[in-house]
Amino acid sequence: MSDETPPVEIPSVDITVDGETVAARPGELLIDACERTGTYIPRFCHHSRLEPVGMCRMCLVEVDTGRGPALQPSCMLPCTPGMVVDTESERTRKAQDGVLEFLLVNHPLDCPVCDKGGECPLQDQTMAFGPGESRFVEEKRHFEKPIPVNENVHLDRERCILCDRCTRFAGEVAGDQLIHFMDRGGQTQVNTFPEQPFASYFSGNTVQICPVGALTAAPYRFKARPWDLEEVESTSTLDSVGSRISVQSSRDRVLRFQGVDADAVNWGWLSDKERFVFEAYDHADRLATPMLRGDALGNRAPDGDALVAAPWSEALGVAADALSAAPADRLAVLGGARLTNESQYAWAKLAKGVFGTDHVDAQLGDGLPAEVVLGLPRATIDRACTPGGTIVLLGPDPKEELGALFLRLRHAVVHDGATLVELTPRRTGLSAHAAHSLRVLPGGAADAVSAMFGGGSPAGAAGLSAEALAAAGATIAAAVAEGRPVTVLVGRPSLAEAAGPVVDAALALHDHLPEAAFLSLLRRGNVHGALDMGLAPGLLPGRVTLADASGVSSVWPTVPTDRGHDAIGILEAAAAGEVDVLVLLGADVLADVPDRDLAERALANAGTVVAVDLFGTPTVARADVVLPAAAPTEVDGTFTNLEGRVSVVARKVTAPGTARPDWAIAVELADRLGTDLGFGSVDDVLAELAAVSPIHAGITPEALAASVREGVLVEGRTALARPDRTEVPVNDAYGLRLVADRSMYDVGVLVAHSPSLAGLAPGAVAGFEPSDLSRHGLAEGEVVDLIADRGTVQVAVASDPGVARGTVHLRVNQADVDAGRLIDASAPVTGIRVGRR
Repeated sequence: MSDETPPVEIPSVDITVDGETVAARPGELLIDACERTGTYIPRFCHHSRLEPVGMCRMCLVEVDTGRGPALQPSCMLPCTPGMVVDTESERTRKAQDGVLEFLLVNHPLDCPVCDKGGECPLQDQTMAFGPGESRFVEEKRHFEKPIPVNENVHLDRERCILCDRCTRFAGEVAGDQLIHFMDRGGQTQVNTFPEQPFASYFSGNTVQICPVGALTAAPYRFKARPWDLEEVESTSTLDSVGSRISVQSSRDRVLRFQGVDADAVNWGWLSDKERFVFEAYDHADRLATPMLRGDALGNRAPDGDALVAAPWSEALGVAADALSAAPADRLAVLGGARLTNESQYAWAKLAKGVFGTDHVDAQLGDGLPAEVVLGLPRATIDRACTPGGTIVLLGPDPKEELGALFLRLRHAVVHDGATLVELTPRRTGLSAHAAHSLRVLPGGAADAVSAMFGGGSPAGAAGLSAEALAAAGATIAAAVAEGRPVTVLVGRPSLAEAAGPVVDAALALHDHLPEAAFLSLLRRGNVHGALDMGLAPGLLPGRVTLADASGVSSVWPTVPTDRGHDAIGILEAAAAGEVDVLVLLGADVLADVPDRDLAERALANAGTVVAVDLFGTPTVARADVVLPAAAPTEVDGTFTNLEGRVSVVARKVTAPGTARPDWAIAVELADRLGTDLGFGSVDDVLAELAAVSPIHAGITPEALAASVREGVLVEGRTALARPDRTEVPVNDAYGLRLVADRSMYDVGVLVAHSPSLAGLAPGAVAGFEPSDLSRHGLAEGEVVDLIADRGTVQVAVASDPGVARGTVHLRVNQADVDAGRLIDASAPVTGIRVGRR
């Protein structure tokens, strides 16, 4: 375990602030140096994560750089040796007084009804630095209000003070320059372009950084005042980035998530999906009581086979009876990425240490082998974003799947001189900034890597010349030769491509670039914590294998001896009738497993299905025992992000009905089976984890409290597994390979139960590279049959220059087309034929 790399000695620059000597960092802006050392300079336009513009002039202070004192904007002024600063002089006070007076000329004095009231810098600074009254009596300007610039952000233009924060964020950080200044003079306003909404995945950040009530979030608008809110710092569990958030509630209901500036992780930014998903946790459809199918109740259900509410004692008894009657090799546990580390450990102990089964997998057929994820040299987000470094993207589009990470990566490439090389089957949100953006066929990335470094023909790179591949390889080789870090971002770029070809490409890069580090792009919540806790076949807590059970053998009743099935193997066994009890931990296999046919057969032929979940998903509707679990805002614990950083998840509100934390459900089940797991609280679980896991030895409540903002980085690797090379069939003349990937918004259970996000899913169209569209004689918008060995779907086609030649692209988990009907999880790639209607 490591808190971080030892700090590097940074030279300082001595300046004088209000008569006291202050050590500033070279190049540090005066406003930041003063704030860091305890002197606050008022500001509106300045934000430490945005480029300075000096627009509002609120930060004017008297500065003497050797030519006599003069008023200068501290947000634009780098610290220099000997600088003398007076933040309290009469001239400074007068300047700040004047700026505020002018800002209030047109600003409405409607603080009692303004959503920003009580947390408004303009309010606070007017009280602290303003004139107290205005000398202007002219009519203030008026605009129609509010303007919905998108589904979740409303604009009150008359409140805008033209600080440029929102427009700078949109352009500099998100790259979505969809909101800008318009008109001139006293009518200058912020707005979107005509007929073009602020269609950004990150628009909610502009609300958070707006210093007045000009931009407000529709889900929070008029819901509460800041003094009504209670808050706790926590971690977003929506995806594997683990963004730091503030959870704010009133009257035992969560009303808002705000981003917290964790320097190592998200810099305070959140995707809108992370920001507004709290609505799902408070939804009326949450499971609030256990349920049993009619057969389990002795057909006491009104319509025989329906799920009906039952007491916890009865539901746990039915589940325990089924579990105790099944042999260990006919028990399986799927899911767990939704859980905290503590709940994952409790379930790993129950499954492997009590049931004795190793048929356990937190991934749902959409990830990578645990031994590869944990065996490759691991990078941090900071390392990947090193100024001047090189990033190789071998995985999904971060903008669609890992929004906060996308913003960090984009900043590194656009502003910090990092070089990006893409090996993807489709254009990504970063492609416009890539030095080399190479379109590779599903299953062909390993061939492309070999060709990049002079090792063969570019069979997997459709339409790419050997020169383009060699140029990309030369760029990476030059970075290595110059000692600049190379980081590979590795994940599944297409769910219609098996893990094998991706692993082959990752290992090829590891062989060619032994100095490179790898950052996992597995997206599913706390999936990396699940791997660390042993919710993967062949692994135990602490990133150790079954052969090294010394850590747990003293506290676990038993340990499996043989490696179990992964998720696809578990589902295949269930489909063959070889699973007597299938436990689902927040796993909606019908929606989440890429192969829909396999998921349906597995649920139909499994014995007893026990579902522990938040909502009554289509998968839960087929379960025999349903146990309601508490949501992330309702539990305490920890979370491990994609770089191995452990941070705190904090309980803020009460779970609905009788829903319980997942670890407590595991304890109750174990008790019914005659085993005491030894846990009475989250701290008990964490203490046992620290005792048995070599990498978690220092993860204590005290260590977490001491690093509550940045979290604690844990280190350690398993032996790197090297599976046999995957053989990929060759396309015929008219055959295509399916590229199936995720969109930020879909019809998944959390999005569907968040009113602010529901309805934002883009739907599915079949994207063809233009030459493929022409070769098949298809017209834009034509509805065709996409035919695979698994099934057929009907979908409209579209020309998409961003996809690789020889492929067809579909979004998964969309309402109108089920791409999972085409995907065969047992095949390395999914072949597609096109049928005209």
